[in-house]
Amino acid sequence: MARALLKPNPENASILELKDAARIGSGETALRCTAIQMLVTGITRSQVCAALAVTNRSLRNWITAFNARGLDGLIVRKRSGRPPKIDKAKTQQFVDLIENPQDADRDFWTAKAFHGYISKTYKVECSYETVVRFFHKQGFALKVPQPWPDRQDEEQRQAFRQKLKELHDQPDLDIWFADESGFDGDPRPRRRWDKKGRKTRSTKNGDHIRMNVIGMVCPRTGEFFAIEATNVFTEMFQVFLDEAKKCIEFERERNILILDNATWHKCKTLNWHGFEPLFLPPYSPDLNPIERIWLIMKDRWFNNHISKDRDALIERLDKALWDLFDNPKQVKKTASIGKII
Repeated sequence: MARALLKPNPENASILELKDAARIGSGETALRCTAIQMLVTGITRSQVCAALAVTNRSLRNWITAFNARGLDGLIVRKRSGRPPKIDKAKTQQFVDLIENPQDADRDFWTAKAFHGYISKTYKVECSYETVVRFFHKQGFALKVPQPWPDRQDEEQRQAFRQKLKELHDQPDLDIWFADESGFDGDPRPRRRWDKKGRKTRSTKNGDHIRMNVIGMVCPRTGEFFAIEATNVFTEMFQVFLDEAKKCIEFERERNILILDNATWHKCKTLNWHGFEPLFLPPYSPDLNPIERIWLIMKDRWFNNHISKDRDALIERLDKALWDLFDNPKQVKKTASIGKII
């Protein structure tokens, strides 16, 4: 009996059968069959352990199983695994609780807070890591909230959408969207992956450098026009309109220019050079598709990028703007108004 534990019984399977089983089996099944095959051909147990990087205990267990059941003893069966800590009966209940934190007198959930709550209230014994996996499995992700105004007038917004749809359907006019955006030389660092225990740093010398971009986009064609400015006020906005008149070749008879309600957009002395201004409802930046262009531009060109001086910031802005000028198809896709109307 002791001898059977040391060596596999060659009568239980031929070398050819072991080879076939190793070839068609799963990773661990193939490893077991290869180990027994090596032992049957006369290779010592110590050599097999070293060659296949397995322990002597594992090899002894495989030999025992092979001698008892032949090839069937080497086949890895599907393991049942441990039952989930959060069972199906509670899954939907917990998903509803995550989406409605007010039911637990909370404004929002963190994984740590949710773990403590279900442990105390529902007597669920699970680890914090289990709760994090549950969040991910149910389609939740850790996000930074976007500031959002609460003074919107939904009737005005709906009326604007209807007006925009009517204008969009007219073949003799183009719709343009204009806006201003600021670009910092030392933007706020965003979260990034780094090794635990390592101090994650971003350069900051205390100098605050900022430039502004005034731009307009035509969603139908993807044409984009912009100028850089140190500040934005009525005179600078007039310069923007003057330059737009010089550089843009209008394809249609009428050109509607949609803007927000900044004071310099409503100065009565402005020369619109043929543009017909139309103003957004108050507190409605989401109805201006050029906002999406600014977001992508900042993410691609200014995410954790530090400009040491104004010249470096202007150089970076130039590259970012030329990227938009040279890619009207991408601009057209980004500035689509389909989701607005």
